[in-house]
Amino acid sequence: MNQPFMRHRRLRQSDAIRRMVRETTLQADDLIYPLFVTEEKNKKTEVPSMPGVYQFSLDRLNEEVGEVERLGIPAIILFGVPSEKDACGSQAYAEEGIVQRAIRQVKHTFPNMVVIADTCLCEFTDHGHCGLVKEGDVLNDESLALLTKTAVSQAEAGADIIAPSNMMDGFVYAIRNGLDEAGFTDIPIMSYAVKYASAFYGPFRDAANSAPAFGDRKTYQMDAANREEALREAHSDVEQGADFLIVKPALSYLDIVREVKNETGMPLVAYNVSGEYAMVKAAAQNGWIDEKAMVMETLISMKRAGADLILTYHAKDVANWLKGS
Repeated sequence: MNQPFMRHRRLRQSDAIRRMVRETTLQADDLIYPLFVTEEKNKKTEVPSMPGVYQFSLDRLNEEVGEVERLGIPAIILFGVPSEKDACGSQAYAEEGIVQRAIRQVKHTFPNMVVIADTCLCEFTDHGHCGLVKEGDVLNDESLALLTKTAVSQAEAGADIIAPSNMMDGFVYAIRNGLDEAGFTDIPIMSYAVKYASAFYGPFRDAANSAPAFGDRKTYQMDAANREEALREAHSDVEQGADFLIVKPALSYLDIVREVKNETGMPLVAYNVSGEYAMVKAAAQNGWIDEKAMVMETLISMKRAGADLILTYHAKDVANWLKGS
């Protein structure tokens, strides 16, 4: 008997059949794990608002990177928590800055680990903004020179990828020229091309000690209501020499992830940010959700939206789950 409808359920009858026709997959190779490095001694300090995420002193860093490598996660991104800060964020580009030392240490011990360096000033300035400040304003062009200097110093330390996150106009152009002039023409730029001024960043500021001392970052990070602006930002960074594009945050911006991927065709990274992580952890600790199921569904949604890679604090858990642990 002919039916006037399709039998879609035929391809859902068993787990094996569902796997055979699955359109989107997630694997450890898709993951980037963030790490926070401090200048303390013999310290592994849990971030209060991010259960399971820690600040590591350099002498404890290798144990964490070793675990990441054993889990098959190919890349880490390093954030530095310096012991001293100043108005121009000089420790961001110091030869012996915390990020530079961490890069050298990781590349020496784990040469196959892809080390991505977050390139910004906010963790290193005493005012907590991502550029130089004059009379309460964040200066754009004057900040580019210091951001370029930071990127070059990170490349000199051995970073495999430079990931500028500052959202100054022209930052990719300035950093690409600076890297090329310093002889680092083969170092890719993973640009935070589309970075919204988001309430989802709160826990990160605990982890990186980077909350602004005054005001907010809305004059340089994007308005959450804007879609077309995201495409303009993405196209600008591609034209200026970006090799990867990041959309941050991810979960509330999956429409942007899809549009940026469709518009540019560039390798795309979704940043599953600290607030997204903290909400899941809090709900799981209260027994309100199935943590594994929710995390896996969330990350699959990012891949389905167009992300090639996912930068996530869940990376170690996910890698363990994928191994069946």
